Amino acid sequence: MASVLVNFIQLLAFVLWFLLIARVVLSWTSPRGGGGLVAFVYQATEPILAPIRRVLPPTGGMDWSPLVAMLILGVIVRVAVRI
Repeated sequence: MASVLVNFIQLLAFVLWFLLIARVVLSWTSPRGGGGLVAFVYQATEPILAPIRRVLPPTGGMDWSPLVAMLILGVIVRVAVRI
């Protein structure tokens, strides 16, 4: 049972990691628009990034919240694997 939970956490973290990378790339390539896929990526990642943005101080136009979210996901996966 524990290995199923660890596998689920790893899969969820991988999907979220992929969505965060997609959001970063989309913010560089098409900051104003997009279709349904762009809206999905933004809606799926915003609940993760918004609380991090509230904690981080503003840094002159650079959004560090995706990097912090990826680091947190990495820590969560490592803790889950060790348990």
